[in-house]
Amino acid sequence: MTLRKIAGLGALLSLVSPGLALAAEEATLNSGDTAWMLTATALVLFMTIPGLALFYGGMVRSKNILSVMMQCFAITGLISVLWVLYGYSLAFDTTGMEQGVVNFNSFIGGLSKAFLSGLTPDSLIGAFPESVFITFQMTFAIITPALIVGAFAERMKFSAMLIFMAVWFTLVYAPIAHMVWAGDGGLMWDWGVLDFAGGTVVHINAGIAGLVACIVLGKRKGYPTTHMAPHNLGYTLIGAAMLWVGWFGFNAGSAIAANGTAGMAMLVTQIATAAAALAWMLAEWLTHGKPSALGIASGVVAGLVAITPAAGTAGPMGALVIGLASGAICFFCATSLKRKLGYDDSLDAFGVHGVGGIVGAILTGAFAAPALGGFGSVEDIGAQLFTQFKGVAFTVVYTAIVTFVILKVLDVVMGLRVSEETESVGLDLAEHNERGYNL
Repeated sequence: MTLRKIAGLGALLSLVSPGLALAAEEATLNSGDTAWMLTATALVLFMTIPGLALFYGGMVRSKNILSVMMQCFAITGLISVLWVLYGYSLAFDTTGMEQGVVNFNSFIGGLSKAFLSGLTPDSLIGAFPESVFITFQMTFAIITPALIVGAFAERMKFSAMLIFMAVWFTLVYAPIAHMVWAGDGGLMWDWGVLDFAGGTVVHINAGIAGLVACIVLGKRKGYPTTHMAPHNLGYTLIGAAMLWVGWFGFNAGSAIAANGTAGMAMLVTQIATAAAALAWMLAEWLTHGKPSALGIASGVVAGLVAITPAAGTAGPMGALVIGLASGAICFFCATSLKRKLGYDDSLDAFGVHGVGGIVGAILTGAFAAPALGGFGSVEDIGAQLFTQFKGVAFTVVYTAIVTFVILKVLDVVMGLRVSEETESVGLDLAEHNERGYNL
């Protein structure tokens, strides 16, 4: 097996595919791997609640803090239930998949695992319980739609948001996860796309969906002439710190074992994140004259995003380059590019997650190569870069088109945007009859 298959999530699912039932029968539980995966799962959930809720909550105006936090919590509940009912099956059911053969199951899984059919306390994937793997992957499915919230913050109906997230999870997240991670027979898996922990599945996916959503909904009332400063950057910094810590579960946990790959993933995650934070800070300092707290927090997330697809294959120096590149490029896209194009990506979901994911996914093709200090099996860097670009392009096009259609249909059926009066009052009071601050 190649390093890609050993380290990738799809390898674990191959153990429970019909053609490899014997391997599943021979698997034995490893308490060390199990303990690490339990920990990693909790860390990834911690990234959404409270991490992302605080990160986003601090960046909106005070009249909308509860609406953003409420959306993160509601998405956590909604996607958890949908994952159990059918999401896990659509993403990871390998029935009908065959390496090198493109068929319907190359794009989406079946329903043989719906309602977690066949799951028992003794079910194993690799050396730990399948129940832990299901929960671990559930946390990825939770944070991906939650990231989209940052693009349309302060202007989308709560009811429309819930329906949109349920449909988007079904038609976009589950198919992309299946194509990239489900193993032999998955479309992008067979292409050879490298995505260790979700650069494509999570961040490009969410970032492009966020960009489409903010364009379809339109700009916030008063944008860009009205000053809409973050109301509590302390919350944002606390949230960014939680994301930084939780991301070790995200990336090192994707080794699916307590092993050397997990250790290296942890190291390169720290290196890239630190480099991106400094790169964003310095770029902002040179451009605007002063470094800001919001800037360094955004740089942290940009680095975390960019190293995600490369965490299992890049070496330390590759991580350094990925971090520096993502910090500088995301700074440009979240500031100059956004102003020039005029779209209202409220909290820079696209500028950080979409752009950072694209940068990381493409650079993975280079820094997975041993010739550049990587630990992957890439010998032809040019060919792998093309493969990575093809995976990025497919994801961008598929996600953009399907997200656009979902939003347009929902807009006709129930309307997406709150009224001007509601937007002026604030979503906390108008949508939830509560205030974040009772002074």
